Amino acid sequence: MSNKNLEIEFSERIQESQGIIHKVSRMYCDNEEHRKDLFQEILIQLWKSYPSFRGDSKFSTWMYRVALNVAIQDLRKTKKKKHLFFQTNQFKDASEESKIEVQDEKLKLMHKAIASLNKVEKAIVMLHLDGKSNEEISEIVGITQNYVRVKMNRIKTKLSKTVKNK
Repeated sequence: MSNKNLEIEFSERIQESQGIIHKVSRMYCDNEEHRKDLFQEILIQLWKSYPSFRGDSKFSTWMYRVALNVAIQDLRKTKKKKHLFFQTNQFKDASEESKIEVQDEKLKLMHKAIASLNKVEKAIVMLHLDGKSNEEISEIVGITQNYVRVKMNRIKTKLSKTVKNK
């Protein structure tokens, strides 16, 4: 396949499934600028690894795997940098506050509770909320289906306790 055809095929597939990249970016980044950077980094890594996509799994499953790996690597880098620099999201513009729509309090609490989960738990919750089966989650995250069920039950308990305590 020529490089031009590969680019066209890649672009079409990304257009169809770009929501995956947005979801992962939102799940792992609070700051909009950082989210845009992560989105771009995920796209770059998808493009670099696209020629090696063999089609053994669904394209969306492969995209999730790549996107989550990039987001987790970025999270590790960000945590290291946090000790050296102030996070830009610590200082918000007053105008930014007025742009934020008031959301339901329970939804805010749930988002906060999900944010407190570790990186694997966040991935499992996001995939579950996206309607992925335990089989698909197991393939994307790299754990057994049985362990996905166990983790999901533990996550539900953890989220329930977190929300009740707030």
